[in-house]
Amino acid sequence: MKDSRIKVLFFDIGGVLLNNGWGHQSRQEAAKLFDLNYEEMDVLHNFIFNVYEIGKITLDDYLNTVIFNHPRSFTKQDFKDFLFAQSVALPDFLPWLKEWKRTCGFRVISINNEGREINNYRIQKFGLHDCFDAFISSCEVGMRKPDPGIFHLAMGIAQVSPEECLYFDDRLMLMQAAQKLGIHSFHHQDFLSTKKILEAHQAQTG
Repeated sequence: MKDSRIKVLFFDIGGVLLNNGWGHQSRQEAAKLFDLNYEEMDVLHNFIFNVYEIGKITLDDYLNTVIFNHPRSFTKQDFKDFLFAQSVALPDFLPWLKEWKRTCGFRVISINNEGREINNYRIQKFGLHDCFDAFISSCEVGMRKPDPGIFHLAMGIAQVSPEECLYFDDRLMLMQAAQKLGIHSFHHQDFLSTKKILEAHQAQTG
């Protein structure tokens, strides 16, 4: 049943509007291109990436641990250029949301896990200010999903109750974390199904 009290839409970014810019596929490509030991790189990544995502270390710190722990034949800037270039928009959703946002009548806020330099790059590169009124990014708030604290913080900033929110995430476990708090949550699987949900709620509140 649609809820006419919805005031705020919360969205994940990676896997919904954009790809996961530094996911395992991108890291595998980096290992091939730069002739890296992927197994070693992956172990070190898994140890430290969460620390990067909550803003405790910089991208340089992360790269020093994961990539530049050995002498390399390439520069850190070469690697950063490759890393940033891995971010791409997923089909259809981003341009539609930018247009829909103008007249939808909802506040739209992101809740995403991202390291600061990658987060800032993606916001600027893809014009995400045209989609979102605010960004609740793990690197800025020191918490990562599925920590319930990040959802409570987002609701506190927006000054809404769980019943007044919709949340979309491509990862089922993260969607369920929000759902446990009473937030109306949806597992984003494709543009058309999420678009249908959004338009239905807009019609209900309009």
